[in-house]
Amino acid sequence: MKKSVLIFGLAMSSVALFGCGSDSSPVTTQPEDTQAPSTEPAMGGTQIANPASEYCISQGGTLEIVDESTGQVGYCNLADGTRVEEWEYFNAG
Repeated sequence: MKKSVLIFGLAMSSVALFGCGSDSSPVTTQPEDTQAPSTEPAMGGTQIANPASEYCISQGGTLEIVDESTGQVGYCNLADGTRVEEWEYFNAG
């Protein structure tokens, strides 16, 4: 009887020591399903017009976007045949 109590006590001590220990296995989590941000404007989103383009049109001109070595440039073609860079025209007005 004394021997069985001793074995039972050792078994319980082992369970208490090893059962309550920290888990050494690494925890793996699944990455969340994420999407890259869109470069497209949201449907119904507000967009602000280019003020130089708006000014050109309000003065009766037509816009022309030209690809140049430095990038795209907007020109305002006026009714009298004058062609001026849209921001230059906007700032002069």
